[in-house]
Amino acid sequence: MQFHDRQQAGRRLAEQLAVRQERGALPDPVVLALPRGGVPVAREVARELAAPLDVLVVRKIGAPFQPEFGVGAITGDGEPLFDEAVLDRLGLSRADLAATVARERTELRRREQLYRQGRPPADLRGHTAVVVDDGLATGVTARAAVRAVRRQAPSERVVLAVPVCSPQASALLRTEADDVVCLHCPPAFTAVGLWYDRFDQLSDQDVLDALHTGAGR
Repeated sequence: MQFHDRQQAGRRLAEQLAVRQERGALPDPVVLALPRGGVPVAREVARELAAPLDVLVVRKIGAPFQPEFGVGAITGDGEPLFDEAVLDRLGLSRADLAATVARERTELRRREQLYRQGRPPADLRGHTAVVVDDGLATGVTARAAVRAVRRQAPSERVVLAVPVCSPQASALLRTEADDVVCLHCPPAFTAVGLWYDRFDQLSDQDVLDALHTGAGR
């Protein structure tokens, strides 16, 4: 299964989620996008579900020799969440990643301030939190996001929804979320961007534009 771009992937994902909504499995949803790539996907989902759209800023902690390879993630002011098995395999300690964590936390705060523009985070009490990204490779950022949502104690469910994911990430997240919706889970995954014809890098302005035109705004 190949997606043309994030918007088309979002529409296809929204169709699957709408079926769950019709069955009563997504009561009072609030859609939480993981920026930047998850925002255009989540906008389509929020429109279809007629749900509020918000962001949940998560920053990946990359390996020193390969920043795109996530070994952990941070949200808000919480402690970093690391994949301890990966750290052991790579011979890394938490201390080795202290500078990376500090740099990513600074960027996280910048993005939160910019994207929220003074708005408080969405109140999830009594709602189903639908966490949306454009794909899952290792799943470490999505796991941090789901745990951050759990700390906000939504009284209903936490659902993770993505167009494409690796089998390993799918298995990992099924132990964290109440439901995982993934349209395509190829055995030979490699990278999220390979499953999109267009996988452009998004800017902060792209995120702001999507939030401005999303449902509930």
